[in-house]
Amino acid sequence: NGKFSKSRGVGVFGDMAKDTGIPADIWRFYLLYLRPEGQDSAFSWSDLMIKNNSELLNNLGNFINRAGMFVCKFFGGTVPNMVLTLDDKRLLARVTLELRQYHQLLEKVRWV
Repeated sequence: NGKFSKSRGVGVFGDMAKDTGIPADIWRFYLLYLRPEGQDSAFSWSDLMIKNNSELLNNLGNFINRAGMFVCKFFGGTVPNMVLTLDDKRLLARVTLELRQYHQLLEKVRWV
C-alpha cells in the first residue's frame, strides 16, 4: 500500500520474485500488462493472481478450446496436412527469425 523503495526494502525485487517460484513468463506478462503509461502503477499479490488467472489462463484456455472445437467441427478432429507454397515458407522463415531474436532479447532480461 505504499511506494516501492529499494533503499528501504519496500517492494518485490528480482531475487524475491525468483524465490516465489512463479515462472518468469508470468512475471513478464503481468509487468507488461500493468506497465505504467505516464503514472505510477500499483502492485498487489492478489492482482497478480487475478490477472494471471483471468487474463492469461482463461483467455489462453478459451483460445485453445475454440481452436480444438474448430478442428473437430470442420476437420473431423484431425488437423489436415498442409501444403506450403514458397511464399508460405518464406513467411515462416521470417517469423521464426523474428521469434528467435525476440526470445534472445527476453532471455537477456532473466533474473540474476
